[in-house]
Amino acid sequence: MNQDIIKGKWSQLRGKLKEKWGKLTDDDVNQLAGHRDYLIGRLQERYGIAKDDADRQITEFECSLH
Repeated sequence: MNQDIIKGKWSQLRGKLKEKWGKLTDDDVNQLAGHRDYLIGRLQERYGIAKDDADRQITEFECSLH
């Protein structure tokens, strides 16, 4: 995959993340860089939800991308 395609897909994913979880800041999304545990922690912090619930939401989000 060339660099332009990767950048384009990341831009799309960033938009979908912000659409799904609007309380995430640009800095939050920039820090993600593929780190699921970081996203779980941020969702817990921003939305006041349990780790299991954050993990479930991420799994559902991942499934919606396919």
